[in-house]
Amino acid sequence: MKTLPQPRHVAPAHTLRWLTEGWRGFVANPGIWLIQAVVFIVILAALGFVPLIGWAAAPIALPVLAGGLVTGALAQARGEALRVDHLFEGVRRHTGNLLLVGVFHLVGAFGAALIGAAIGGSAVLTGMLLGAFAGAGVAAGGVMLGVLIFTVLWALLIMALWFAAPLVLHDEVAPLDAMKLSAQACLASPLTFLVLAALLYVLVWIAMLPAGLGMLVLVPVLAGTLRAAWQDVFGNAPALPAPTPETPPNDAS
Repeated sequence: MKTLPQPRHVAPAHTLRWLTEGWRGFVANPGIWLIQAVVFIVILAALGFVPLIGWAAAPIALPVLAGGLVTGALAQARGEALRVDHLFEGVRRHTGNLLLVGVFHLVGAFGAALIGAAIGGSAVLTGMLLGAFAGAGVAAGGVMLGVLIFTVLWALLIMALWFAAPLVLHDEVAPLDAMKLSAQACLASPLTFLVLAALLYVLVWIAMLPAGLGMLVLVPVLAGTLRAAWQDVFGNAPALPAPTPETPPNDAS
């Protein structure tokens, strides 16, 4: 039985280094990264317009393409040439497992929405039965509780997805195990990933300001950031440099 990689604790300061590495990777070869970003966005948008199944196709395909983006960032970090077809590495290898991650993503999102709606809806119905001010209080409180539970479940789902694609594609971890390890890694360093989430939230808003064109830059930066974070959290810790032997003083005699 294959030993699963184990996440290690990382300090919040690592987030800036991950983002910096993502930016450096982009500026090292912006042309190829921009092409990859355009193809990535166009594919997901096109899948979203597929009749009947478009709402499900894009979330399911996301881990396949995300794995390809990370593959390009990994090749670049190793000093290899970045190619446009790195984006489709998830189509060539472990496609079924990556699609399963997408299915679990879709089921998790649907389940979180259903649970939140059920709690909020039942509170509203109860409030209608009670009537007057007491009923309004129960309804408002129930809706807020439903939103809170949905938010918590959604956050856990994002944690489970964050490292899942590289773990499946490059560490050859089974889909459910990969999602569990991903969530475990985020929960092991909660402040670090809270800082990262806040930084990414701001960056997404900035990227969306110029008619969304900033996403063409942010997608490659995210790929490099994810690559750096995955290797930092699940890779071996950098070895300490070997001690330099002291040179004995020359004999003056």
